[in-house]
Amino acid sequence: MVKSADRQSAVAAPDPAAPAPATPRTAAPRTDASRAEQPGAARTEAPATRALDTKASRTKAPRVAVIAHRKKTIGGGLDELRKLITGYEVEDLLWYEVPKSKKAPKKVRQALKDGAELFFVWGGDGTVQRCVDALAGSDAAVAIVPAGTANLLARNLDIPEDLAEAVRIGFEGRRARLDLGKINGEHFAVMAGVGLDAEMIADADRGLKDRLGRLAYIWTGLRHVGGSVTPMKVKVDGNDWFEGDASCVLVGNVGTVTGGIDVFEDARYDDGWLEVGVSTAEGPIQWARTLGRMSAGNAEKSPFVRITRARKVSVKLQAPMAYELDGGARDRVKRITVKVVPQAVTLCLPDTTG
Repeated sequence: MVKSADRQSAVAAPDPAAPAPATPRTAAPRTDASRAEQPGAARTEAPATRALDTKASRTKAPRVAVIAHRKKTIGGGLDELRKLITGYEVEDLLWYEVPKSKKAPKKVRQALKDGAELFFVWGGDGTVQRCVDALAGSDAAVAIVPAGTANLLARNLDIPEDLAEAVRIGFEGRRARLDLGKINGEHFAVMAGVGLDAEMIADADRGLKDRLGRLAYIWTGLRHVGGSVTPMKVKVDGNDWFEGDASCVLVGNVGTVTGGIDVFEDARYDDGWLEVGVSTAEGPIQWARTLGRMSAGNAEKSPFVRITRARKVSVKLQAPMAYELDGGARDRVKRITVKVVPQAVTLCLPDTTG
């Protein structure tokens, strides 16, 4: 077992005149658009500053940190991850393993203090969320190693569940700034919600994900579709938008959210907006119709769904309800406030990511 902060020295940094991307010592395996102010307005071409492809400026070996949820696995495991990373020129390797995702932020802060520039985050969406929350506003880059159950952020960014390719993307992929959302003080990258989806996620977290994998979300979803609606008020950018009985409110930074459903087909991770959806569906029949529309990519056409976009969303509930962010359940509350944090963190992406 590696100590919690095992520092491994690597070969010396290359000459500054060397080619820009980090290069393997041995053959490493290889395998936007801003929106207008009004909802529904046409998109324009993304400014060039949205995608920070900094390959040309990567002239020295980076100081690398690994933040790994030791209960998660992919490919040949953490031993293979170490081999793949040290196949590249790295100035230093800081290695941290955590038993649960909520322990990750402390390790991230320590690695930042020690000068880490490139973070490989090994785990699921919960681990990634905890790490980007700690890294928001920093200049460090994040490379996701999707070793979790749903891996929603990785799926939205076209990062494959392939260990060698995930590492290659970390060293050789392009860099882009990603918007984050912030709910009740915590950053998220994929989504946040209150109501049915949060209750569903809380149930899945009670050991079901370990036993059933992605089927856990389907199972818990079926258990909760018969739940009742709750009176609530929703404001978007300070304006009254919804008041009435609803089963859930979902705020998305990307398109594919809970259970792998494409709810927000127009969402972009770099446009400075959040997608907002409220569902009034109640009971199995209405939810079957709603989910059918969502599965077909037509969530907005459901009579039980309203969708808009905003920079700030506030929800006031008549009774306390659980909320979630990036698949992690949080305590019951009567109010939530969500806002966008534009270009908050740098991600390592494949060249094909839209």
